[in-house]
Amino acid sequence: MNISIFGTGYVGLVTGVCFSELGNKVVCYDIDEEKIEKLKEGRIPFFEPELENLVKKNIKKKRISFTLSPEKAVLNKKAIFIAVSTPQKKNGEANLSHIRKAAKEIGKSLKGYAIIINKSTVPVGTGCLVRNIIKKEYKGDFDIASNPEFLREGSAVFDFMNPERIVVGTDSLRSKEMIKDLYEPFCCPVVNTKIETAEMIKYASNAFLATKISFINEIANVCERVGANVDEVAYAMGLDSRIGNKFLDAGIGYGGSCFPKDVRALHNIALDNNYKFKLLRAVVKVNNDQRLSLVEKTEKLLGNLKNKKICVWGLSFKPNTDDTRDSAAIDIIKLFEKKGGKVNAYDPKTDNGKLQRDNKFKTVSFCSDQYDALKNCQVLIIATEWDEFKNANLKRIKNLLQEPNIVDGRNIFDLKKMKKMGFNYLSVGR
Repeated sequence: MNISIFGTGYVGLVTGVCFSELGNKVVCYDIDEEKIEKLKEGRIPFFEPELENLVKKNIKKKRISFTLSPEKAVLNKKAIFIAVSTPQKKNGEANLSHIRKAAKEIGKSLKGYAIIINKSTVPVGTGCLVRNIIKKEYKGDFDIASNPEFLREGSAVFDFMNPERIVVGTDSLRSKEMIKDLYEPFCCPVVNTKIETAEMIKYASNAFLATKISFINEIANVCERVGANVDEVAYAMGLDSRIGNKFLDAGIGYGGSCFPKDVRALHNIALDNNYKFKLLRAVVKVNNDQRLSLVEKTEKLLGNLKNKKICVWGLSFKPNTDDTRDSAAIDIIKLFEKKGGKVNAYDPKTDNGKLQRDNKFKTVSFCSDQYDALKNCQVLIIATEWDEFKNANLKRIKNLLQEPNIVDGRNIFDLKKMKKMGFNYLSVGR
């Protein structure tokens, strides 16, 4: 099938590349000239395992191309995916300006029938909004569909190629059958529903996962006070098929481009419809408090943090990505700075220059080696559970630190081993 993708961020680029890998002819459109030129050369603008190799492979096979022209992106396409960003406004609402612009460009460029399929995470009613915008520009036949993505950064290619379910919201039998053909290679449940329900499914899914994270962090905080071990509690909970074992890792809370934004957006959708979603307010507060908890543990080991040297391992919100949006690590570093601490920071993939420009840190030194970052520091903070941290040389860590202090926000080390080695080791819920 001839497909176009509006937007080349995480969702758009992964969607386009994976569809091309399945044999479709794909054109990806974006307004960012520098990004498009890089993509034409097979260079991707962010880190995502497997993605760059697939881009280069499918460029060579002429199954994917990149353009700055919306007319070229729309020409002769049967399926047009909108995968632009929906950033959070200050009040928590989803900003739909990119959606509106994409819809208008599609409407101006359409020449024949096509399905406009929304991949972006959007409030309920956005499908109707997109339809009305396109109708103002195009008087021909088209359909609207909602096909939310369920991709995890760090494993997005795998997730696309191995979906647990595919959700298709549409009110047209024609578009339903065409989307069915598009996803024919996949063997998984397909949920066919109306557009509004599909839009809600994405928000409900992310909000529930965020709730699981905040719940297990609350359990962890109680475990610390009663002498229980949250890892063992979570393991036993996860054996119950009604609960499941995913998203029960206690730590310093969720982050990234999806959970924080989507939880707040769903809360605002409820408010806009005269309903107070009290549970989601609690989920957000618990998540924010987890950052404070780690700083308090650091103070427990070091006392006053003024002029104390602190090493932070991990800046991305999760491993296997360079994304630092709403990262717990960034929030924690800012809290350390407010208390007068001086930070050495290391992450294997993040763009440290961009981090400094965006956050204007006053005392942070970005290091190119995880062990160099430890020098002259009095405590090590584990903020992201990268494999190279899990496999770190503990003896070397102890020798490089001025004091054998570790505050582990991701529970990557064994309690007994750390005690045996003589570390002052504080983790979450253990």
